[in-house]
Amino acid sequence: MTSRVRALVLVISFLFLAWTVYARAYQLSGMIIGFMAYLTWSHYREGTVFIATQAFQKQDFERARYLLADIKKPESLRKGRRNYYEFMMGNLALKAEDYDEAERHFQLASRLPFRRPNDKAIILVNLANINLRRKNYERVKAYVEVARKLEVTSRVAHIINKIENEIPKDQS
Repeated sequence: MTSRVRALVLVISFLFLAWTVYARAYQLSGMIIGFMAYLTWSHYREGTVFIATQAFQKQDFERARYLLADIKKPESLRKGRRNYYEFMMGNLALKAEDYDEAERHFQLASRLPFRRPNDKAIILVNLANINLRRKNYERVKAYVEVARKLEVTSRVAHIINKIENEIPKDQS
């Protein structure tokens, strides 16, 4: 849910809460308070990352950017959401050719846990790619070396090989 939808649901819940207190339905009031507390907690800890991920996978980058912009304090997201937030923000910055911003987000994402080592390797490949464009070959080699140690798919291994081949021989 976006912030506006959450706010609307909270207002409706508050009105319903007022009615249940007036009707002396205290068990129902307790349930509504619990629902409102969960809705508020999920706003800060979950945000709109899940629906932004769905938009990102559908290649709807403008919607993904809008949904991610709805998150005002990404540092309050739980680690399982923050990693994907940073990953998507890095990719969106990369598409906009803002390499400094992309590197910052990928750096943050590289420090967070991912379910699969391949996901971490993709982030390292993106960091290596950014530094390859900047001709910072020492950093490229460092990112590639770390990515090689991870369990990756054949596609990611192929990309890593391609990046290594693009490093000039005098820099190796």
